[in-house]
Amino acid sequence: MSTTQSRSSTDAGGGSTFAEVQETEEFQGLKRTLRRFVFPATVLFLGWYLLYVLLSAYARGFLDNKLFGNINVAYVLGLLQFVSTFVIAYVYSRYAEKHFDPTADAIRHRLEGNES
Repeated sequence: MSTTQSRSSTDAGGGSTFAEVQETEEFQGLKRTLRRFVFPATVLFLGWYLLYVLLSAYARGFLDNKLFGNINVAYVLGLLQFVSTFVIAYVYSRYAEKHFDPTADAIRHRLEGNES
């Protein structure tokens, strides 16, 4: 067996295979926690994006309304697309720091043989 094969099937010294770790309740819980955030956030963002596209295609009169100066509704909604992307990235990083990272670190330490 090559070095690459042995490293991919077992860790650096903890003795657990990655397949065994994936079957643990701790890892499954980590996946559930990830899905609990990612799926709703994705649906929300795609819904928001598709609303903007549909408004652009079918509600041009509404998007042409001037809010102030040369700034219209379309311009503001377009900028809000960027803002929402950054907000989702920020919220995800905070959520991951609190909910994913501690569990992922514990799993990694166990795989590396650093029980704590």
